[in-house]
Amino acid sequence: MKQFIYNEMMVHIPLCTHKEPKNVLIVGQNGEALAKEVAKHEGITCNTVADANGLRDATENGYDVVISEIEYDAAVLAHYNRVLNEEGLLVTKHPELEDIEANKQMMEILGKYAKIIMPYNLGNCQTALLASKCYHPTADIILHRADMLDGLEYYNSDVHPAAFAMGNYIRKAYLGVIKN
Repeated sequence: MKQFIYNEMMVHIPLCTHKEPKNVLIVGQNGEALAKEVAKHEGITCNTVADANGLRDATENGYDVVISEIEYDAAVLAHYNRVLNEEGLLVTKHPELEDIEANKQMMEILGKYAKIIMPYNLGNCQTALLASKCYHPTADIILHRADMLDGLEYYNSDVHPAAFAMGNYIRKAYLGVIKN
């Protein structure tokens, strides 16, 4: 697995979806590598915390984007909602899409907070989940931002919408739960 693929897809998908991201919170042990990707975008402040304890101390309504790599439950998901502003986006790792029940539970909880909930391919046989209060990841992609980024090895404006393509068996299994 190429780590740069994972890092670029976890960061640039949300940052090229949100209209004007200014503040990003990274939650997890890979914070430094993800923060390097965030730094490729001008004018964005990035904070990192290692775990849910750090998340509890994060500023209410203080973030446009949260990128998470930690295990979560309903309480952690509520904290994500608390720290995201009214146009906020969350990107998080989640159980494999084949673990339908675990994913449905999490997506139903996120559905209380987000208008759009969509899994996407990270490009390395893993998937992430995007939950957005406002912006749609394929309809609202900021093409000029995606095309103007320098120093990327994988992510581009063609990969962005393609990452959200899912096979019919996934669509059927998650019918009514994925909100797009």
